[in-house]
Amino acid sequence: MKMWLASALLAVGLCVTPVTLAQSDQADAASLEADIEDLKQALISLNRDLFILEQDLLFPSSTQVAVYLSVETGEYFSLDAVELKIDDEEVTHYLYTEKQVDALHRGGIQRLFIGNVSQGEHELTAFFVGYGPEGRAYKRAVTTTFEKTGKPVALELTISDEKSKQQPAFTATVL
Repeated sequence: MKMWLASALLAVGLCVTPVTLAQSDQADAASLEADIEDLKQALISLNRDLFILEQDLLFPSSTQVAVYLSVETGEYFSLDAVELKIDDEEVTHYLYTEKQVDALHRGGIQRLFIGNVSQGEHELTAFFVGYGPEGRAYKRAVTTTFEKTGKPVALELTISDEKSKQQPAFTATVL
């Protein structure tokens, strides 16, 4: 009888142990997933903080210049490329895809350039390349001067339509 009781307890123990171990493994796996998710969130936060620090180190506010591009309507001009010069030195050149142009037409604003310039007066020239009315090749430029002080400077390049002339208009504004 003792032998039978011992065998029965052993059999019950063998049956219960895998279920208990499986439940324990599931709990450990869920805990591990939660820990991994927490680490991912911490990594994202750290990456964001490092990016902000890098921007502050590379582009201190005393020398920072940022140039943005926006498109208002755009019936008379289809954007293909933009070339940006500061003081006759090319600082960026950008080619656009259809999706990017579509995003600009829907109200998007693109940061074309962020960089450093010395304090004083500077000249910004932007060349717009694309297709104008009736699908003709079109290249226009806009030039503006701006004063760089100890504060950051932002400029906006805007492409809009002049309905009265049925031509595109290009403007540069210091924000």
